[in-house]
Amino acid sequence: MEVSREELEKKIKELVEPLVRGMGFRLFDVEFKPEGRGWVLRVIADKEGGITVKDCEDISRRVSALLDVEDLIPFSYLLEISSPGLTRPLTKPEHYDFFKGRLAKLILREPVEGRREVVGYIEQVRDGIIDIREKDGEGVLHIPFSAIAKGRLEIEGW
Repeated sequence: MEVSREELEKKIKELVEPLVRGMGFRLFDVEFKPEGRGWVLRVIADKEGGITVKDCEDISRRVSALLDVEDLIPFSYLLEISSPGLTRPLTKPEHYDFFKGRLAKLILREPVEGRREVVGYIEQVRDGIIDIREKDGEGVLHIPFSAIAKGRLEIEGW
């Protein structure tokens, strides 16, 4: 039986998340996709204050050893460890949850309270709803994840 790419990503995420957490990092995401002439397994991790190149090397060694033992991927691939980045796209509800308290910019498919673009702080994620405290206002908008066309982190002070 062949496993879909999404199922494989989910299995890898379940496998490496406890390892990454045990090293003092948070797992942001796992991506497994074809790039160029081969496949790339991207493990995206973060910690308070950001991660260093040495952190990425340490995570890479440990994740590589674990994946070698588990042998989930039956062909060659490139393992890449990275951080989410300063203006990382937010494509899943768990990404918003991961970055609670951070400034984000959302472009909406459908207006919410008459707005198609929102810049604010991620307050809460629950039941498919993202609560955003407006940067230039007092209110909190309750935005259905399904209404978001694009979301990304914003750099404070720009």
